[in-house]
Amino acid sequence: MPLVSIVPLLHRAQAGGYALPLFLTPEMLAAEGTVRALEERGASAAVGVYAPWIERPTARALSAYLVALAEEASVPVALMLDHGATLEQCVRAIRFGFTDVMFDGSALPLEENIAATRTVVRAAHAAGVGVEAELGHVGTGTEYQEMGARRVGFTDPCTVAPYVQETGVDVLAVAFGTAHGVYRGEPHLDLDLLRDLRACTDIPLAMHGGSGLSAEQFRGAIAAGVSKINVFTELGLTTGRRLCEHAGAEDASYFTFQEVIRDTFRERCAEYVEVFGAAGRFPEGMGAEG
Repeated sequence: MPLVSIVPLLHRAQAGGYALPLFLTPEMLAAEGTVRALEERGASAAVGVYAPWIERPTARALSAYLVALAEEASVPVALMLDHGATLEQCVRAIRFGFTDVMFDGSALPLEENIAATRTVVRAAHAAGVGVEAELGHVGTGTEYQEMGARRVGFTDPCTVAPYVQETGVDVLAVAFGTAHGVYRGEPHLDLDLLRDLRACTDIPLAMHGGSGLSAEQFRGAIAAGVSKINVFTELGLTTGRRLCEHAGAEDASYFTFQEVIRDTFRERCAEYVEVFGAAGRFPEGMGAEG
């Protein structure tokens, strides 16, 4: 099936009250397990590449593999750059065949964030590529207790409409209490703030920092307005634990380690798809389009 942009899929999810995942896939086995899970669950999603990975010598080869894997999938799959820090990284991903890029200017002052994001949007849209950007700032789990308690980086609803209008961005990542990586302390999501943010714009909202949340918290965020959820840390940690457990097995080998990686991503991604309400949505959505 041809690669598709995540943007129209997210609008469908927004209208249907569910969320689509973005699963980061650092290598081929993780990607294969991820796509197999999507096919088994009849779900669409984005396969993601973290921006620093696009700088590796193997980036072109990995990108070509991901494009081929998505094109051979029986469900629509988008290929997205995550947390692009520069225009150059975003352009590199576009040249490698990515359908969407996420540019992260959230550490910049607001006006600089707007200007930098606008530049990326113009370049991406000229190539038919969708753009996600971040307003507010989603920090790291190690900072969570201190920054979360002080609501540092939370998205200001007053900035949403002007930001979307001035940048032309397609998807907006917002900060309302999540964090990247492993949480230090219990995550507390401000769903009232999220509802306010949802009311400020018609474009889909994205949530970063999905690892470590409960199914109930995911469902609450989706009900409050999130249409895209990024996941990786938990996938990586679970895979690492299972590899360590398998290392002492009598049948441990290079090939069985491959199976552990592929099967762990397949199992865990399928579970996230179910929690997000995305399972079985692909046939329904495609049927609606005729």
